[in-house]
Amino acid sequence: MAIGIIEVNHVNVVVPRSLEETTKHFYGSVLGLKEIPKPITSQGRGGAWYQLGSVQLHLSVRADAGDGEAGKGHVCYTVTDVGSAEEQLRAAGVEIIPDDQPIAGKPRFYVRDPGGNLIELAQASS
Repeated sequence: MAIGIIEVNHVNVVVPRSLEETTKHFYGSVLGLKEIPKPITSQGRGGAWYQLGSVQLHLSVRADAGDGEAGKGHVCYTVTDVGSAEEQLRAAGVEIIPDDQPIAGKPRFYVRDPGGNLIELAQASS
């Protein structure tokens, strides 16, 4: 059963809010990744996005006390047809995790692999 994965779109890393600036310095200055603008709907959440060839690295922040966001670190795969991929995964008995922070015009959903790792599946741009 192939669901039409095209490429890795981005990897999301999550750090405590107290380490946000240090981590931005690490990725932007120490590693030299190019920071790119986040979508307007994501700008108020903190963190940063970086371009790395055709793949992006998304830096997300969470409250220092831990609020369950640590489990949101993930890899994102682009698929040819996000609706078909969702149908196929449901048919295979995979639990679909709806997008709780949708971005207009960018349909996506999440699943977990058998080890609990979060995977985002997003519609390829046309």
